[in-house]
Amino acid sequence: MSGVVDAKLAELGLTLPEVVPPLAAYQPAVVSGVYVYTAGQLPMVEGKLPVTGKVGGEVTPEEAKELAGICALNALAAVKSVVGDLDRVARVVKVVGFVASASDFTGQPAVLNGASELLGAVFGDKGVHARSAVGVVVLPLDAPVEVEIQVELVQD
Repeated sequence: MSGVVDAKLAELGLTLPEVVPPLAAYQPAVVSGVYVYTAGQLPMVEGKLPVTGKVGGEVTPEEAKELAGICALNALAAVKSVVGDLDRVARVVKVVGFVASASDFTGQPAVLNGASELLGAVFGDKGVHARSAVGVVVLPLDAPVEVEIQVELVQD
């Protein structure tokens, strides 16, 4: 760990995981111009989902919020894998989150706060972003939540 962002992660007690390998035909992150777009990141921990199921059913909203933070951490690992140093991030532009929801669950925004709050803690004002929080019937591997991010890079 050498950069400012890496130091902030350490201060928060967070460690970037290994990049989660793709589940199909895509890349975890791609650079286009001054932007990095990540694929949807599941809350994988050491290659496994810690919990599966629907939020508001088998998974509590509090558990799902924590899982959204794990998704955001996985997304940062994907960004770092293509840019080499998270200090190159000028700002987080957008977060899109999907929440596998029981039919009567409407708290998707609160769940996605787990990702937004983590990004804010790591990047400060540069972590403030636009966001969509979408409820869905099912996600890959029966994951409760999935998050993708878009970041802008510092122009050289």
